[in-house]
Amino acid sequence: MEDVIASDRRMGASLLRLFFHDCFVQGCDASILLDDVGSFVGEKTAGPNDKSVRGYDVINNIKNAVEADCPGVVSCADIVALAARDGTYLLGGPTWDVPLGRRDSTTANLTQANSDLPSPASSLGELITAFGNKGLSARDMTALSGAHTIGFSQCQNFRDRIYNDTNINSTFAGQLKANCSSSSGATDSNLAPLDKQTQLAFDNAYYGNLLVQSGLLHSDQELFNGGSQDALVQNYSTDSELFFADFVTAMINMGNISPLTGTQGQIRLNCSVVNSS
Repeated sequence: MEDVIASDRRMGASLLRLFFHDCFVQGCDASILLDDVGSFVGEKTAGPNDKSVRGYDVINNIKNAVEADCPGVVSCADIVALAARDGTYLLGGPTWDVPLGRRDSTTANLTQANSDLPSPASSLGELITAFGNKGLSARDMTALSGAHTIGFSQCQNFRDRIYNDTNINSTFAGQLKANCSSSSGATDSNLAPLDKQTQLAFDNAYYGNLLVQSGLLHSDQELFNGGSQDALVQNYSTDSELFFADFVTAMINMGNISPLTGTQGQIRLNCSVVNSS
């Protein structure tokens, strides 16, 4: 992981997002890693994943190295969880003990990937419900959203915000419009940092951005918009230790969403395909 982050610091955010997108669909079971093969339909082509989720090759490379030393023991699901933790730490964030013992799914759910992952256009109520449906509290949701202190998002995800939202800093919006046209087309995949201050360092600057109406996504700014999470956002913006502690708790909680254990599932030999029987 040190080599991965040294060569591409953005990958830390990508691996964190990969873990989130895995856990919210069928639980933390590495179903997101499965390719479409024959009649088998995976989750990689779901709207929230297609042409945006990164890090599959990183997980596969780690798995290959682990299999060479310790065949058939370490699941792809655990590798995804560990990679998310290490990527966070290597960008300056906290570290934590990752509960292990997950097993890998033999199924995927494209429909659930399209329905259960929160949209960047989500309201605060929709975010609280989406996370609540996975057993996560509103505090977990607000802490996990702090993962947006690193990484980037595509123009198509924030276009409506910068052109139509009123709770946005006008200078911030103007800067973003220079690289994101008002209509869909050539600029759709252009990237902007989720945290305009320190996009490649894991810190609490994301919350400070929200206080000055500079959240990139509509769903980001919903956390500080006269609602139930305003006070917590203010606390996180001034207390990085509190944010880090709550983020660790929330990551462990998310990592415990419906894991396969015991004899459930399998330990895939290749993360992108189910073992042949």
